[in-house]
Amino acid sequence: MLPARPLRRAERKPIALHDRAMDNLRFIRETMERSTSFTAVSGMSGVAMGLVALAAAWVASGRSTPGTWLLTWLSAALLSGAVALWAMIRKARAIGLPLLKGPGWKFALGFSPPIVVGGLLTAALFRGGFVQALPGSWLLLYGTAVVTGGAFSVRIVPLMGAGFMTVGAVALFAPASWGDALMAMGFGVLHIVFGFIIWRKHGG
Repeated sequence: MLPARPLRRAERKPIALHDRAMDNLRFIRETMERSTSFTAVSGMSGVAMGLVALAAAWVASGRSTPGTWLLTWLSAALLSGAVALWAMIRKARAIGLPLLKGPGWKFALGFSPPIVVGGLLTAALFRGGFVQALPGSWLLLYGTAVVTGGAFSVRIVPLMGAGFMTVGAVALFAPASWGDALMAMGFGVLHIVFGFIIWRKHGG
């Protein structure tokens, strides 16, 4: 009778220490990005907002009174805001990111104050008859909101905000007749270009 031989476990190829370390670093980096960056900014909503702004610029340029001009742009802003909020909620749910906790809450805290200031300045400037100052003020404050809120998002978001601020600075000192064209450039073209980039590189 042959002596019993001890069973051998199937030999496994040892995992290289370097590969294991790289996997651990990748996991840590992705976890930190999810916990510190608000990634629910929707690129497709940016494109939609840009198209709304282009349409508003075309409609507003034919308005003869300051009141109807302001109403046109405010209607476009409300529509764009609703589209952006809906798309953000939808994307946040898809990736499992809470909107009112962590980076989402920080994004909202950074984004909201310049928007509130913009609303107050709109009422004051319109009441005082300084309608020509509204395009530059809107672009600058919206750009500021995107920069401050975007500090808690992916890198391209604050870069987009800087673009809005640049166009806004031009609009603030440009002739009043350039207002609609510059807002079409900012709220329209910049939203479309950066929205497309966010859609391609950051999941929608």
